[in-house]
Amino acid sequence: MTKNRDTRFLKSYTLNYTNTEGNEKLYEMVSNFDYEKPEEIGQKASGVVIVGFCGEKLLLLREFRMGVNQFIYNMPAGHLEEGESIEECAGRELREETGLYIKKICKILPPAYAAPDLSDSSAWVVIAEVEGEFNPQTEADEYIQPLLADRKQLEKLLETEKFSGRAQLMAYFFCKLGKKLLV
Repeated sequence: MTKNRDTRFLKSYTLNYTNTEGNEKLYEMVSNFDYEKPEEIGQKASGVVIVGFCGEKLLLLREFRMGVNQFIYNMPAGHLEEGESIEECAGRELREETGLYIKKICKILPPAYAAPDLSDSSAWVVIAEVEGEFNPQTEADEYIQPLLADRKQLEKLLETEKFSGRAQLMAYFFCKLGKKLLV
């Protein structure tokens, strides 16, 4: 394992594997963490994803994502800060990205990988009832428009807009099952 690059949020590594035929396989990946040895990879989660709902509406963010150079629909998410609990992180990220508050946490799912073919980045999935008024407090590098969408709106968005994988699946199943999917 060789570290190729070290930035504030991402570290780039080249991993050396032996494939099933005994040949060398070099593989590149990124992580949010500094590693000394390959056994450490994938052992820590870096943040939260919030699946928020308010009544019969699902919370989505329309945001510009530089990695795909376009606007997509996504779920609120962010990095865990030093000493912060999962619940605190979810509340802070929700307020920063939307202005909303967590009314009730329904479930916290274990960390899930975002793109395991490229990274060991994983996050706890926090399913929560949310409330309040939109008032995002984003950074200059973020462009986020929050939306509480009902099932009819979600059906249209699913046919016409780009989504992250996690947001697309949540929107699809919310259309089919409503909030009973989440509680």
